[in-house]
Amino acid sequence: MAARFLFLALLALASSHAIASDPSQLQDFCVADLKSDVLVNGFVCKDPKLAKAEDFFFSGLDKPRGTGNKLGSNVTQVNVNQIPGLNTLGISLARLDFAPYGVNPPHIHPRGTEILTVLEGTLHVGFVTSNNPNNQLFTKVLNKGDVFVFPQGLIHFQFNYGKTNAVAIAGLSSQNPGVITIANAVFGAKPPISDYVLAKAFQLDKKTVDWLQAQFWMDNNN
Repeated sequence: MAARFLFLALLALASSHAIASDPSQLQDFCVADLKSDVLVNGFVCKDPKLAKAEDFFFSGLDKPRGTGNKLGSNVTQVNVNQIPGLNTLGISLARLDFAPYGVNPPHIHPRGTEILTVLEGTLHVGFVTSNNPNNQLFTKVLNKGDVFVFPQGLIHFQFNYGKTNAVAIAGLSSQNPGVITIANAVFGAKPPISDYVLAKAFQLDKKTVDWLQAQFWMDNNN
């Protein structure tokens, strides 16, 4: 009986730790010390007495970014690297500029869900589920004022198939959501992934894989 009670007590204790979380900030803010050599999950806090308004500020998101690249798009990130005051707050922002027929290619954010709204133009957007082998595509055409959500970790894209520029703003549920552009990661890895592996995986001939790996896979994130 005592052994059974001990087992149930340990199980209850383990369960409480598994579901426990901090319901709110443990302090008002934790401005990132971007110059610190200390490695933690995120950034260490600088002395709050040294915090200033500029730690919570970013200027210029109203200005269009250049889209004269092969993708015809430009993503301006506003995360903890641009606003140190975002550290531990679990939120960030991005501006997306598109030339006509510009694309933000298939990519994922490993650490954040994205919610996007169109400010100008029209975008064709979508994401693909992780349910192999179904991999269902959810897609929508967004006009000015429309909002769409891309769940964390799922492949998604935005494409401007209009004849005018398009602009969108995205909020992300992480101070540093990260971005992995699929083509860049697969064909532009350094050192390169074995062309035999890629040829087998994508059911392509080796010459095609070699050609793809020889291309310049640009990054449209700034």
